[in-house]
Amino acid sequence: MLPEDPIILLSYINTQLRDFYESYEELCKSLDVDKEAVTEKLRSIGYEYQEEINQFR
Repeated sequence: MLPEDPIILLSYINTQLRDFYESYEELCKSLDVDKEAVTEKLRSIGYEYQEEINQFR
């Protein structure tokens, strides 16, 4: 289960991407999460996925 708070979610997702996954797509498939829902939640606080650095910024 992912954190509900968007700031904590951001930290969690970026840590997972940095430490365990080569792409956001891989993370979503592995954790069986709704990619669009997570993207929208992080977008609501001003963050977008940056593929070239594999992080939300």
